[in-house]
Amino acid sequence: MKRTTLLFLFWLAAFRLSAQELNFTVLINSDRSRFQNTDIFSQMKTNFEQFLNGRSWTDDEFRPEERIKGNLLITINDVPQVGIYSATVQVQVVRPVYGTNYESLLFNFADRSWNFEYIESQPLEFNRFSFLNNISSLLAFYAYISLGIDYDSFSNRGGNPYFEIANEIVNNAQQSGRPGWVQNPNDRRSRYWLINDIFVSPVYSPIRDAYYLYHRQGMDLIQIDEEKAYSNILEAIRLVAQANKLQPNGIFTISFMDAKGDEISQVLKNAPFEIRDEAVKLLLEVDPNNAKKYNELLRS
Repeated sequence: MKRTTLLFLFWLAAFRLSAQELNFTVLINSDRSRFQNTDIFSQMKTNFEQFLNGRSWTDDEFRPEERIKGNLLITINDVPQVGIYSATVQVQVVRPVYGTNYESLLFNFADRSWNFEYIESQPLEFNRFSFLNNISSLLAFYAYISLGIDYDSFSNRGGNPYFEIANEIVNNAQQSGRPGWVQNPNDRRSRYWLINDIFVSPVYSPIRDAYYLYHRQGMDLIQIDEEKAYSNILEAIRLVAQANKLQPNGIFTISFMDAKGDEISQVLKNAPFEIRDEAVKLLLEVDPNNAKKYNELLRS
């Protein structure tokens, strides 16, 4: 009887593990801070990874190989006093491409305004309905953003439930008055503007459609139907350009191009000239700073 119970508990633990959705690596660079106690950053890394990877964020079941891979790159800029940290965060999420070993960069975003308090052995608690602290709110926010972007890439606007929760987190965190959570027209690279552009503002909704077209109907089809795949990737670029024309230089547009710019310039090298020609014209409108990279497509 005892053996049966133990076997059941092991099975249940394995099932719960398979239900976890994220597989994130946290990297912490504290060189700029010149803070001597580096042990705290090792503990911080472990604690943050456990928070992201050790819980279930959705009701869906994920096999271990299906977990969403990503990186959280934290740069500690200053430690003004013990337990107080000023940092920047870069969030990267990747997605496998069907039928290949290639992983496509889905999301690449630099968050420049994160101040938080952390003490040794601090438990990280999270409540989606209230703001508890500036660590769990930020980590949960990017967990749901990552889920939303990933789900959008597999089904058209499939990330709605997760973007809705990310928006709730921002609304709850505004009471804290902390940078990044509040509406600041002088800081467009913030959590507030990111979720506003992704989920609240209808202006940028074509970019969400572009995620699905580009990945599920584009990258995933290249091995099966190259012509259709290139056509859908071009249509995705058209949608991004459409949003950019309505509201230039939105953070969601910039985030899309930061993630996809290099990949587009490689993937379209083998596309028909008319596809490349139109793509370059659109890309130069959306991302003129990388004109040299895109113009190379016309010389392929």
